[in-house]
Formats: sequence, structure tokens, C-alpha cells
Amino acid sequence: MIPNKPARPAWRGAPFLQSGLAAAFFAAAAALVLPTSAQAQSGGPRNAEYIVAVVNQELVTASEVRQRTLRLREDLRRAGRPVPPEATLREAAVQGLIDERAVLSRAREIGQRVEEAELDRAVQSIATQNQVTLDQLRERLARDGVDYSRFRSNVRDQMLIERVREREVQQRIRITDGDIENQIEQRRRESAQSTAYNVAQIVVRVPEGASEAVLAERRARAEDALARARAGEPFAGLVARFSDDASSLENGGRLGLRTADRLPEVFLEAVKGLQVGQTAPQLIRTGAGFHVLRLAERQEAEAFTTQQTRARHVLLRVSPQLTQETAVRRLGDLRRQIAAGSRSFEDAAREFSEDGSAAQGGDLGWTNPGSFVPEFEEALNRLSIGQISEPVVSRFGVHLIQVVDRRPVVLDARQQREIARNLLREQKFDDAYAEWIRELRGRAYIELREPAQAP
Repeated sequence: MIPNKPARPAWRGAPFLQSGLAAAFFAAAAALVLPTSAQAQSGGPRNAEYIVAVVNQELVTASEVRQRTLRLREDLRRAGRPVPPEATLREAAVQGLIDERAVLSRAREIGQRVEEAELDRAVQSIATQNQVTLDQLRERLARDGVDYSRFRSNVRDQMLIERVREREVQQRIRITDGDIENQIEQRRRESAQSTAYNVAQIVVRVPEGASEAVLAERRARAEDALARARAGEPFAGLVARFSDDASSLENGGRLGLRTADRLPEVFLEAVKGLQVGQTAPQLIRTGAGFHVLRLAERQEAEAFTTQQTRARHVLLRVSPQLTQETAVRRLGDLRRQIAAGSRSFEDAAREFSEDGSAAQGGDLGWTNPGSFVPEFEEALNRLSIGQISEPVVSRFGVHLIQVVDRRPVVLDARQQREIARNLLREQKFDDAYAEWIRELRGRAYIELREPAQAP
């Protein structure tokens, strides 16, 4: 079984992180060193290499600034946001890279390390998720003039940056019990506005400028309908007999499910305390006339729900006798057999999986978000029900994953507090990260350089 690991917050302050482990590292590491076609074709002084900034012992180079500027521009375009002038983009790129170098310098200062085995798994993940082998990845890098050892070094640096940021910023975030209670109460207030009500009504219209006699006759008719409804007569029959609202006759007077903000305030106040099937005890008077209201249906919006996933997997553990590439190839073949119907997923798990779940056909049971290590969880979240993943590399080996089902569940009190705590951490992360970066930059030696003369 894959051991539980708490879900990590999304690093909003990390411009190099994208969705998924492979995308993150590939964008962060490969984009720093792989030239784009536009840059490769441009040539000349713009492609001259020089040092843009020095941060302690770390360097920011012109090629990195060009790559980061290009990526910022493409991200804005994909998001449909205005693209600022080139100088503004370049300055943002430079400052972002300086921030990263300050974090990297801090990682080296405190002795943060990435073991070779971890780095090997990260590089393999990049290759696998980009649907190439390690040899093909090396060929691609070589074709673009990138040294493989430099590429690995960039991946290691990005892992160090993420690791030290997670450790040191989280230590700065303080959350009290009062903060948690306030967050839970806020979520409950917000969810109350999302509760949906299906109100059935009998409308006895009152003409504009009606005389006292007409008003009294209309009220008496509505009170008769209300008394009959409360006595238990079928509401749909009373709608057909008494209601002047022709548009609702076919639905037994039902207005359809509407959230609280889409109901008239007087209607909401009349029905929110009712049980389904109960009729409001008093007539409601509006500009249209008199209303008899019944709560036909309620859909509660829970403040704290989560989506559980039931999945199964086949795990091949990497060893001197079984390399990652071989495991990926074997599971790829197995996936094709399952897709062709020549083998079931459960039988494949029982026969080949090296996990404790093998005897159950790889079944991992119902799990909450954050139950698995990130590289497994990210692959799991991308799958639809019934879909089988491509081979997924994790710290435990190589997996084939299938989602069996998903379901919404209401969290218990302990889980609600944990969700509230995580939400607060995420809300406070940006400010804590910004303060931490200011302190790192304040302590760092930062020298901005420009070439004396462009060659």
C-alpha cells in the first residue's frame, strides 16, 4: 500500500510550478536551457550570453532571462490576459529569477540535499510524462545543444527550491483555534446561500387598484386554499383548482430548484424553516397577490464535503534486476492488453503487482484527496472513471492506475478542522512567502549586471 501523505498546498508564489510533477520540472528545468524556435532562429546580439545578476554565489544568465520572459508572455496569452511591454516582462523575469536564486542559496546554506535516487526518479518522471524514453530525452537535449548533466543540475535546483520553500514558509504560518472556528463558521454561512429550494405555490392574484371587496374575496379564496393544503389535500390538485399562475400548473405549482439568492426574500423566510412536504402556516402577500407556499424539495449545500476516489493499481518496484525503463515498458504492454480486453485489470494486479493490494486485484479502497504521494495523486486526479493511466513513476516504483469510482462525502468534525486549517495555510501563504523572500533578499549579496558592450 502507498503510505499516506498530507496534501500539500498549491504554491501560488512559485512561478515555475505548473500542474503535475513532470510539467513542473520540465517547465522549470528544461525551459531554462532549451532554446525556442524563435530564439534559435534570431541569432545575433540578442542571443549573446552574459551574466545579468549575481545572487550570493548563484548566477542569473541572459539566456535564462530570455526563456523566462518568453514563458511569461506565453502564459499571459494562454490565459487571455493583456501582455505588457517587453521591458516590463523582462524585469519581472529578472526579479523572479533573483528570488529563486536567493531561495537556492538558502537551500545550500542549510545543507538541503536531493539524493541521486530522488533525482533519477524526477528525471524519469519528466521523460515518462512527456512520452519519451531517457535515451530520447538525452537526444532531444543534445539536439538543442543542452548538456545532459546541466539539465540534471537544473532539475536538482528546482527540487531544492521547492523543498526549502515548503519547509521554511510553512514554519512562519501561525493558525489559532479561533482562526479555525471562524473559517468553519464562514464556510457554513457561505454554504447556506447555496442550499437549493424547490417551492410549490398557489397564487391568488389581486388586480392592481382592487377595491376592498375584491381584496377581501381574494384573501378568503387564498385562505381556503391554505386551510385545505394544511389539512392534507393533494397540493397539485389545489394548484389546479385555486392558482391563477398558469405557467406553474403543469408542475403542480413547483418553481424548480433555486438557491437562496434566486428566491424572493419573503419566500425564503417562509420556507427555510420548513420540512420537505410542509406548507407555510401563513399566507404571503406580494405585489402579485396572495401565495400559499409548500417546500417540495431541498438540496442542502454542505460546508465541508470532499470527493473520495476508489482506485486500483499495479506496482512494479524498481531494482537492480528491473530498471525504471523496463518497468515502464512492461506496464505499457500490460495497459495495451487490458485496453484490448485480453486481460482484466484485476487479474493483472493479482499476477504482477508487488504491492500489498495485489490479492484484492490492486484495489486501494475509498480514499480522500491527499492520501497518496504527490506524483501518484496528480496522475490519479487526471483520470476519469474507468480510465487507465500511462505508466506513472513514483518514489515506490512504476504504477498502472485505474479509477473505479468517485463519490462526494460529508467530512466529520476532525476532517472539517483539518480542511479549514489547510485553507487558512493557503490563504496566508502568499503573505508569508513574500515576507520570507524580502528577508532572504535583504540578507543576500545581489549585483545587477548588464554587458558593457553587446558583441
